[in-house]
Amino acid sequence: MTVGSRNRCRVIVVGAGNAALCAALAAREAGASVLVLERAPIDERGGNTAFTAGAMRFAYDSVQEIMELVPDLSENDLAVTDFGAYPQHAFYEDLARVTEYRTDPDLADCLVSQSLDTLRWMKSHGVRFMPIYGRQAFKVDGRFRFWGGLILEVSGGGKGLVDTLFAAAERDGIEIAYEARAVDLLMRDGRTAGVRVIRSGRTEEVIPCDAVVLASGGFEANTEWRTRYLGPGWDLAKVRGSRYNFGDGIRMAIDAGAQPWGQWSGAHAVGWDFNAPAFGDLVVGDGFQKHSYPFGILVNARGARFVDEGADFRNYTYAKYGREILRQPGQIAWQIFDSQVTHLLRDEYRIKTVSKVKANTIAELARGMDGVDQDRLIATIHEFNESVRTDMEFDPNTRDGRGTRGLTINKSNWANPIVSPPFEAYAVTCGITFTFGGVQIDTESQVLDTRQRVIPGLFACGEMVGGIFYFNYPGGSGLTSGSVFGRIAGRTAAEFAAGLG
Repeated sequence: MTVGSRNRCRVIVVGAGNAALCAALAAREAGASVLVLERAPIDERGGNTAFTAGAMRFAYDSVQEIMELVPDLSENDLAVTDFGAYPQHAFYEDLARVTEYRTDPDLADCLVSQSLDTLRWMKSHGVRFMPIYGRQAFKVDGRFRFWGGLILEVSGGGKGLVDTLFAAAERDGIEIAYEARAVDLLMRDGRTAGVRVIRSGRTEEVIPCDAVVLASGGFEANTEWRTRYLGPGWDLAKVRGSRYNFGDGIRMAIDAGAQPWGQWSGAHAVGWDFNAPAFGDLVVGDGFQKHSYPFGILVNARGARFVDEGADFRNYTYAKYGREILRQPGQIAWQIFDSQVTHLLRDEYRIKTVSKVKANTIAELARGMDGVDQDRLIATIHEFNESVRTDMEFDPNTRDGRGTRGLTINKSNWANPIVSPPFEAYAVTCGITFTFGGVQIDTESQVLDTRQRVIPGLFACGEMVGGIFYFNYPGGSGLTSGSVFGRIAGRTAAEFAAGLG
């Protein structure tokens, strides 16, 4: 390829979500000139990050560390809240457990050990954090108790996060090019030397540079790749986020010799409103998700339950239950609740564009649930009600052990007989968030080739990194992983570029 006339940039970052912008900020801090290439137009910028709720998992030992990140906590907040602690060993064990102990131990240790310091660093760039009251802590006996190792979210959610990071990038003099699709890496003498870019779908340009950070997400928006790697039926899944995550960065890296890595047949996939659009809607954001299923039951079109809704806190099950929904007839399931628990449902159940049935009797509810075997559903609810252990107290803040007995699939926690009208049912399908397969990196975010050697000048971070998540993931760890490895990638890319003189 011929290098264009554009002035050489020390570091190019491909992508413009959380991981990419953290990389850009870290590279600029280290003294490099930085160009960010964003495939999307400006009004759709931010990758998958813009569609998230903004929760971030991190290790902490005391409330004092929480106060470092949320200095405006009031005395009353502290008096009525049990923040507990989430030490590094607990985060590491959760990550290992839900990935069935396949997570790369070195990358996992890096993610866990640098999580708190990375959030402090983000705060220094203007990111504001706040406790996730209502979604991660319920008020019981006058006190909030956080559960599931997840306590803070970014103010303004994912949209607030990307807006803050873009503002910080602009303050630091980082150039951002929109509608700029990176399609190839320029390699020279075995190292990265530039990026071939197509502007606005027409103009081709080769931009020389000293280092490239690939941070352009997974391949969840690529229907053909989903079907090829995740399997039959995945072409029917809805995409929760960006329509632009086509796997371009992964393909570019592999073409340059990178080692494909991680679980290419795995993905983060959740229960998503059945009538949501094919791709994410920035106005609705993450409102199409439906994550309060532990307090009710999930049934398929046959009227049968098919998972243990209370197997664990939703933080540890929601990212894998989307796959289970996709396997059901018609790729549809219904979440059913009664009035004993509807006050616990997250805000996403109250959006205007929701697929909902409400009734005062179970029979009426069943008639309103299109396509469901009504007789079997009524029998399922009756069998469930009869099996609930009433000798245990219901407590939404703990794994309360209030389960069922004698069912083919027992519910382990938070079981209540569905007897108190009005009853509500929500239609959900599979919404894919991001894919788990990608390229291999080391703990310095350097991309490795098929001989396990570093590809000089090539770095990666975010959802296109393989080897961290398998089968499942602990809620909130995706954004944290992007931030941790994005910060590392930016710093190491700048250092590499500086070493070239």
